[in-house]
Amino acid sequence: MAVTVSLVLLFGLVLFFLLRSKSLGAGSAFIAVMFGFFLASTGASAPINELTSAVINAIPEL
Repeated sequence: MAVTVSLVLLFGLVLFFLLRSKSLGAGSAFIAVMFGFFLASTGASAPINELTSAVINAIPEL
């Protein structure tokens, strides 16, 4: 839960700055989609949350 809230805040902040700087491109589209998935309670959010948790858990083992 704490990871999801942190990611929502992170993606929201990045999206805010991308929109403010009028930076358009594939990167901003990815950030917007990720922000939407984490913010919304859809059926796709559970697999995305699991994937994100797996990546976060794998980072210390690198």
